[in-house]
Amino acid sequence: MTWIDYARIPVWTGMGALLLFLIMYLDSLTTRYQDIQEMKAGNVAVTTRFMMKLIAQAYILGQSIAKSDVIWEAIIISVVSFVLLFVLEWLARTVLSKLTHFQLEEGIHEGKIANALFAGSLHLAGALIIGAV
Repeated sequence: MTWIDYARIPVWTGMGALLLFLIMYLDSLTTRYQDIQEMKAGNVAVTTRFMMKLIAQAYILGQSIAKSDVIWEAIIISVVSFVLLFVLEWLARTVLSKLTHFQLEEGIHEGKIANALFAGSLHLAGALIIGAV
């Protein structure tokens, strides 16, 4: 490794952390409840889903950084991937709601761990697929 590689580490880490925070914040705005307030109140289902979403987003970010030589390229790939994952989640929730009357978000808000694990696994599966591209 050269000194430039060592200098890139804190810059890429800082930009990655900032982007991950921003993505998770924007994602929390799409839920029908307040993620942080629910977690503070001890809602394990919300916490479980949030953690799985965080892992999924971090995986996508890590893959985009690994595949990019320029930081701005990694940021653009991550943002596009986030939008794609958001659309996939919306489609899955809509199809589940229409076909099976299975309301993921309501169950998560009520503290149902099974709903949180199901929703979180959709994020993880999406992230693995998106990250492979």
